[in-house]
Amino acid sequence: MNHLLDLDTYPIDRPDSPEYAALVANCRARLAADGMFDLPGFMRAEVTKAAAEATKPAMATASFRHARKHNIYFRDTVEGLAEDHPALAKVETVNHTLTADQLVGNPVIDLYEWPPFARFLAETMGKDALYRMDDPMARVNVQASRAGEALNWHFDRSEFTTTILLQSPEQGGELEYRSNLRSAEDPNYDGVAALLRGEDPDVKKVKLHPGALNVFRGVNTLHRVVQVQGPTERIVAIFAFFDRPGVIMTAKEQIGFYGRAVAA
Repeated sequence: MNHLLDLDTYPIDRPDSPEYAALVANCRARLAADGMFDLPGFMRAEVTKAAAEATKPAMATASFRHARKHNIYFRDTVEGLAEDHPALAKVETVNHTLTADQLVGNPVIDLYEWPPFARFLAETMGKDALYRMDDPMARVNVQASRAGEALNWHFDRSEFTTTILLQSPEQGGELEYRSNLRSAEDPNYDGVAALLRGEDPDVKKVKLHPGALNVFRGVNTLHRVVQVQGPTERIVAIFAFFDRPGVIMTAKEQIGFYGRAVAA
């Protein structure tokens, strides 16, 4: 995998080395402090560019355009909140998605299927193990955002989100986030409403660069991708891991996310 990844800087293939232990400790500390960490240049520049270029024919002709208005919870109602509560304000998201069965031969699939990658992520997250999905579509996605499009404010359903940026736009496309805005004990609806009004001073913005591995705790971190500007698409690979084996989407979920369903 050294031809795909910078394993000298990020020795995730040497789990018994002191360098690996130091890397994991650093990632854990950044997750605890900021709710996220990123590793610039994790995927080699030429590989990153090739991975992005390889997606473009299918992205132009066969991707699923997913446009929807939603609140940050992706639910029509939230127990304890009136329908007009400002925490339920609607935002709009538009993106274009390729699924794993459309990415055969892409380096992002090689990385996903390499066991040390899942092991490293599990250790940074404090998990005993992480497992790849059995779902032939959802296991790896590549999403593109075009001029005027954005992934708007939301909480993730999964605890952590793992991505590698493959291509950045001329303007926009930054990751904007607010760590630990809520907890399992406190949904902090007033804080959510304040953020959506633009009144939260603790919102941070980071501009990722192609090849960077990014991991963040999205379940309690409200986040969005800033609207893309210019003719160059923002292209990002999204990797799905779970703390149990055998996870697949239902056909209904596949159709909702991808516009089609396939057998697992």
